[in-house]
Amino acid sequence: MTKTATRIWDPAEHLQSDEDMAAYLEAALEEGDAALFAAALGDIARAKGMSQLARETGLGRESLYKALSPSGNPEFATILRVVGALGLQLHATRATAKRVG
Repeated sequence: MTKTATRIWDPAEHLQSDEDMAAYLEAALEEGDAALFAAALGDIARAKGMSQLARETGLGRESLYKALSPSGNPEFATILRVVGALGLQLHATRATAKRVG
């Protein structure tokens, strides 16, 4: 039997354009899960370059990795600094009622 080589899928490798990154972050935001949103923001940050992002935000690279991990719990101010440094914006719209059944 032949073994198949596999590797862990990394979303950061597939975020090629600013449009990809914005759509990815929007999808994570729509889920309403803060940990998922922070992790998606971390994926985008890694795709752009964590060292550069650290310089632009004035935050430590290690602190960014920790805050933007699935188990991280970043302050909202950190999220806003990272989103701005990535050239993205957060938007608020009126929520639509979810249909049941």
